[in-house]
Amino acid sequence: MTMITIRRQDRATAVHRFPAEWEPQSGVMLTWPHAHGDWAPVLDEAFATFAAIAAAITRYERVLIVAYDKFHEARVRTALRAAQADDMRVRIVIARSDDVFVRDHGPLTVEGDSGLILEDFAFNGWGRKYPYAHDDALTRTIYAEGALGTTPLESIDFVLEGGSVESDGAGTVLVTARCLLSPARNPKHNVADIEAVLADRLAARRILWLHHGYLAGDDTDGHIDTLARFCDPHTIAYCACPAPDDEHYEELKAMEQELKSLRTASGAPYQLVPLPWPSAKLDAAGERMPATYANFLIINGAVLVPLYDDRHDREAMGVIGTCFPGRDIIGIPSLTLIAQHGSLHCATMQLPHSILA
Repeated sequence: MTMITIRRQDRATAVHRFPAEWEPQSGVMLTWPHAHGDWAPVLDEAFATFAAIAAAITRYERVLIVAYDKFHEARVRTALRAAQADDMRVRIVIARSDDVFVRDHGPLTVEGDSGLILEDFAFNGWGRKYPYAHDDALTRTIYAEGALGTTPLESIDFVLEGGSVESDGAGTVLVTARCLLSPARNPKHNVADIEAVLADRLAARRILWLHHGYLAGDDTDGHIDTLARFCDPHTIAYCACPAPDDEHYEELKAMEQELKSLRTASGAPYQLVPLPWPSAKLDAAGERMPATYANFLIINGAVLVPLYDDRHDREAMGVIGTCFPGRDIIGIPSLTLIAQHGSLHCATMQLPHSILA
């Protein structure tokens, strides 16, 4: 583990805070699956999963949906009605996309001197693994259509995915070295450069680096939101593998030791909450899929938890519920998501207060 304490550099529009996910939201953004890519063979199942996500969100807040075209929009609306989503809390905007994992191509929201700022980092298909041109342009496209209101948008020539950074809302950012230091993302930047970007653009005063932890079937090079999550400024829920014969055991044990060595800004150990470990989930080719309960989504008044038709699903909901007292805990069947190498949190992006007002 490496913990870096840094000072934010001055810039024209100073950023002073990267809000935590549990703070008040105006809505959640979804990029809906379509037939123009990898989701075509499982499109019916994907529509049902996304409709369940959207319907759950509309019980608490708005949902902004990106549809591929007008024909696609009509199908999306039919699915939303079938799932009993609150139509008054749904907005659909048209833009072409390559994939659905909006956590990584959608905007990150920070607080600047004059209010909120939408930050549009570059996206390159998780290190050029997949097509990405439409996804990289998506935030700018929907912003031009007015979908994100009048909040200022800044485009940044630096590859950074939303799933790769976890914020406690008070200046601490948790990341993995495997992802942020991947040469396929920002090959011309060294560690100091990356730390400077996080300080400048996300107001990171402390960067907590994890050098261990991975999930088989994960295409992100170890996004932090698949492994360890802030639940409040003092609590981290994390993946814990109890089976020595599992391929993840050594790496996740090493990650656990790193987490135990971390300290809060006040110098206290974090309260660590191990999450249940689902049994291995295999795709049609027999390859392991990245099932993780850490990929939950926090919204106003609730937490959405990915479920995998696993005997540990109910236990996971209970454990996560202890981390978020006072919030409803809602399970979302997510096997279709992990078959495409992501899960629930990956497929969503929260938008803080006032963005969708």
